[in-house]
Amino acid sequence: MRDTRILLRTGAVPALLLAAAAVAAVTATATAAPAAGGTAPAGAAGPDFQYVGQDDRVHGLTAPKGCVAAEGGGSRPVTNHTRGTATFYREPGCAGAPVERLGPGTVTQVRPYFASVRFSVTG
Repeated sequence: MRDTRILLRTGAVPALLLAAAAVAAVTATATAAPAAGGTAPAGAAGPDFQYVGQDDRVHGLTAPKGCVAAEGGGSRPVTNHTRGTATFYREPGCAGAPVERLGPGTVTQVRPYFASVRFSVTG
């Protein structure tokens, strides 16, 4: 921790790298102890899709399909390790206009929040 503070003060660590480290920490937390309501990780790889909710809990889903409610009100870091695209909606039931689309293997912030996610069907 002390080394991180020194690097921050000297400006040696780009902000993007710090953001990636924060997402990695969330991933490690989800793999170690999935939040209630989430699906238990499949093996050591962890869930296929995960996010930090407005309830400050890590939620994870394994092999999600169709429209899924975002328990805890989704926001902040989102990781899509599914084979398809995740489309985010502010309304429950994947209603209304999409607020964000996240391709396979992508990590990003979805702001301000999402209530549901539709997962594309992959073969």
